[in-house]
Amino acid sequence: MLQRMGDLLAPALERPGAVYVDATLGLGGHAESMLQRFPQASLVGIDRDPEALTRAGARLEPFGDRVSLVQAVYDEIPGVLDDLGHGSADGMLFDLGVSSMQLDVRTRGFAYAVDAPLDMRMGDEGPTAADVLNTYEAPALARVLREYGEEKFARRIADRVVAAREVEPFTTSARLVELLYDAIPAPARRTGGHPAKRTFQALRIEVNDELAVLRRAVPAALSRLAVGGRVVAMSYHSLEDRIVKRAFAEVTTLDVPPGLPVVPEEAQPSLRLVTRGAEKADEAEVAANPRAASVRVRAVERTAPDRPDRPGRSRSAGATRTPRGGGRRGSRRGVEPHHPLDLLRPSHSSPSHPMSHPREVVA
Repeated sequence: MLQRMGDLLAPALERPGAVYVDATLGLGGHAESMLQRFPQASLVGIDRDPEALTRAGARLEPFGDRVSLVQAVYDEIPGVLDDLGHGSADGMLFDLGVSSMQLDVRTRGFAYAVDAPLDMRMGDEGPTAADVLNTYEAPALARVLREYGEEKFARRIADRVVAAREVEPFTTSARLVELLYDAIPAPARRTGGHPAKRTFQALRIEVNDELAVLRRAVPAALSRLAVGGRVVAMSYHSLEDRIVKRAFAEVTTLDVPPGLPVVPEEAQPSLRLVTRGAEKADEAEVAANPRAASVRVRAVERTAPDRPDRPGRSRSAGATRTPRGGGRRGSRRGVEPHHPLDLLRPSHSSPSHPMSHPREVVA
């Protein structure tokens, strides 16, 4: 969907000196396309994965000083822009979920089709999927599978995981896939795709705190969007899309009492929806890229400076960055203040913690 992403961002990136933020850089495919199409734009490429930054850096080297690559998480966009001396950005793209590179690298453990270590971290810090499987009690693990994977047999799977790890801790994906085949009834295995799909999605989201980060990232990005700028989000499952949809609705909806003959200017929203509902990939795109079958695309445009005192305005609409490690504890719905992963994550003051040193500009 490179062409469509460019079309959505074109009104913002055709401006002289436009700043384009690729919040999920990956291998740099979207970034390369935008730099080629909009020769006056410069790129701020963000990814938490150092391997992705290395590969993308090589790919984008021909664009020289138009490119700045930063190892960070996308809820840190305001801080990244500050570090690079940009007050705002003109276009931003979020291509959410796991990247093709991460799926293809066997040692990362994202794919259930091959046997690999149960890692699933998008970066190089923090607990792994194996840590989740080997430390969570059955109720906590079932909650993860149910809420993040929408798995109907969550408690059944969780109970079997807890029993199996007493015999031997989980280390690789093949053993987990075998357990899932046994735990999910045969009639259910015949529908809804691979029986491991939902569990692997849930573990990946839990390990990387994806939904909490996304809830912070969208308002953080909108708070730094220039007038006339656009944010485009590509979601691949209903949990991501729901967060994006609600965040966009909060800042584009007129929230005043019905029947007012005149709506005060200060009550008008400062952003508008560019897409009507969620756009989907067409048949040709899906044929060329099967992963696009589940994509949902939404976009907004800033039409006026932010109005902090607009009636009915959500407090989150102008939110700034919440650092990783700070604010994470207890941020997940229904989780006690002491989350199972908290004891495994590096402490905020630890030298190895990603927020204990400045974000690294790698190119």
